[in-house]
Amino acid sequence: MEIKHIRTETDDHQALARLELIFDAKFGSLEGDEFEVLGIHIDENEHFPIGFPDPIEAIKFRMEQMGYDQNDLANIVGLKSRASDILNRKN
Repeated sequence: MEIKHIRTETDDHQALARLELIFDAKFGSLEGDEFEVLGIHIDENEHFPIGFPDPIEAIKFRMEQMGYDQNDLANIVGLKSRASDILNRKN
């Protein structure tokens, strides 16, 4: 495990790439420990903060994680047309 300070944009990109690579590491393994420490280090880095995700992309991502489709969203918001409007960024 090699963790260094994030001082440049290149360091930041490398840290995020490594975090993505070891994302599925088992808790308590060497890579799991590296993931945890690297995640904390990235999160606390004030020079390259991680911004908030786009709200619609966050909804789509969560739907994908849960195996939901537009019909499932329609059941939550009440109307199929409203679910379509949300996912297509219409008012």
